[in-house]
Amino acid sequence: MGTRFELVAVSEDEQLADKAIEAGILEIQRIEALISEWQPTSQTSAINRSAGGMPVSVDEELYELIRRSLRISELTGGAFDISWAAADKVWKFDGSMKTMPDSQAVANSIRHIGYQKIQLIPETHSVYLQEQGMKIGFGAIGKGYAANKARDVMRNMGIKSGVVNAAGDLITWGKQADGQPWYIGIADPAEKDKVFSWLTADHTAIVTSGSYEKFAEIDGKRYAHIIDPRTGYPVTGLKSVTIICPDAELADALATATMVLGREEGLYLINQLKGVECLMITDQDEMVTSDNLHLHYYKNKPQPAKAAIPAKTSKM
Repeated sequence: MGTRFELVAVSEDEQLADKAIEAGILEIQRIEALISEWQPTSQTSAINRSAGGMPVSVDEELYELIRRSLRISELTGGAFDISWAAADKVWKFDGSMKTMPDSQAVANSIRHIGYQKIQLIPETHSVYLQEQGMKIGFGAIGKGYAANKARDVMRNMGIKSGVVNAAGDLITWGKQADGQPWYIGIADPAEKDKVFSWLTADHTAIVTSGSYEKFAEIDGKRYAHIIDPRTGYPVTGLKSVTIICPDAELADALATATMVLGREEGLYLINQLKGVECLMITDQDEMVTSDNLHLHYYKNKPQPAKAAIPAKTSKM
């Protein structure tokens, strides 16, 4: 999936822990073979090849993932959209882009995007992309889904505590070997290698979407590498969003969507969702949290009224 997964299993039976980790890895590989738009043999690639032609019958698992993705698109007003995979690449975030692209090129880049044009046919578990040139991809939800599934496999094998970490996007269950909860450190936005606050995680997913390293700066304005699928323009205003909730798949999708929605609209959405919290950091390094998120602060560090920064694992 283009990222590194780390799996932790806590068990008194070392052999069982090793087998569970191996099973979790195999599950992640199975999911990649199912959902990757880069693998020509995947069912997702078959859907994309048939865009504008015929519906494609798929496994119930993929069908349901697409159905849930469309529900999140509806919830976020299209800020999250798996049909983003069809977008033309008109932006560069390697430092080479110094001027804005032509507005017509930006408009053309999203001509095949639109979750409303993804049709589900429940009788045959089929998926139909209504326009030729459309594509779907799971880059903003696939890691979270894979983390959930790997956790389920390990838990079903008798692993009562563990972590699945997809390059910092993680899900936890149970407690550490010493009985302590899992501790998630929160990095200082001014000094990213230092931790100034933390939270405990038990049956919790923590996923961050951000643009600390990948962005373009044009005429003094910062443009994140995350594109609004509704407009074709990069998001502005936020450096990162971290979502905390029990489900890694949902957290993965909402992290991207909230970056797109921005501070006010994104915060409003999260505050309406039961069991979902967020942490934001703006382009001005202002820290913002949802209503019910409570962080623990280290001594001698000022406590912002509303703090939010990307999460890092402190104990793995």
